[in-house]
Amino acid sequence: MTPLEIVLCDLIATDGPMRLDRFMGLCLGHPQHGYYVTRDPLGAEGDFITAPEVSQVFGELIGIWAAGAHVAMGEPSRVNLVELGPGRGTLMADMRRTIAKISPALAAAITIHLVETSPVLRNRQRQVVGPGASWHMSLDEVPDAPMILIANEFFDAIPIRQFEMQDGIWRERLIGLENGHLVRGLSGPVGGPDGRDGDVAEYAPAREAIARQIGERLARQPGAALIIDYGHLTSAPGDTLQAMRKHGFREILDRPGECDLTSHVDFEALGHALWDGGAAVLPAMTQRAFLLAMGLEARFERLSQRADILVAQALRRQMARLADEDQMGNLFKALAATSPGMQSPYPFGQT
Repeated sequence: MTPLEIVLCDLIATDGPMRLDRFMGLCLGHPQHGYYVTRDPLGAEGDFITAPEVSQVFGELIGIWAAGAHVAMGEPSRVNLVELGPGRGTLMADMRRTIAKISPALAAAITIHLVETSPVLRNRQRQVVGPGASWHMSLDEVPDAPMILIANEFFDAIPIRQFEMQDGIWRERLIGLENGHLVRGLSGPVGGPDGRDGDVAEYAPAREAIARQIGERLARQPGAALIIDYGHLTSAPGDTLQAMRKHGFREILDRPGECDLTSHVDFEALGHALWDGGAAVLPAMTQRAFLLAMGLEARFERLSQRADILVAQALRRQMARLADEDQMGNLFKALAATSPGMQSPYPFGQT
């Protein structure tokens, strides 16, 4: 057993079966044994790779988007540039470098705020992001000011609940104990919408609470938020909870605290939560559509012109990884929200 598995078994033995959102939250964020608390999970030696680690071009294009959002906000002289779940700090470093080159006004206005709970990743970010940044445990700690917020592969790791329909009755999925080992189980009957036997419904109250909080901030102060993650554009039943270790999928009960646990983001529900908070929400699009609109092909072409054959081949692979329909291009979606009445930052809201 892993150290966290022992903790989980003790909790369930004392308190009874555990909801999936609590299980997921402990697996990822337990203060001693949580997955994100104890390790840097990124890169070839870790468990997964994110778009900023694939290519610097991803962060450069997000930096260009931020500069456009600053113009759409009316170019305030003070801006909080906030990133939720900043990984190794690669995305923020690439954004800062790009903003310094293309938008002196935004470069002079921004104060960097990184929302990160992992002490391991905070140490890595301090080495990468550069001076002048502040770290926070939650968005609540970030001071009020005009804001540009970026959340790349953040919401997928926020805990979810799951419900399963059997014999016409919805029951909540739980984690219990059998012979001293963790097992899946179901609750007693609960209410719910119409469905078919075998349907699985996912509900992410913690995810939606954060989105509402972002919406409330955008309603109070000028600002824009860009959310990129893997998921679906419209709400639909389905089991998307998955565990990842060493770049391969695992059973969700396998080695608790040593596997990443994520689920696909319901962008329709996320958009409703942002709107409930008071933000204007713009139609989401695929990552492929977003990156192509932001100049992905032109940027890679420029880099390739200065590269030898091997580097040019690597650049083509990177572009394919980010934008091809059978790789990250269609699986990942991009959603933007702004303060009410604000101009839509390109490429959102274009006809």
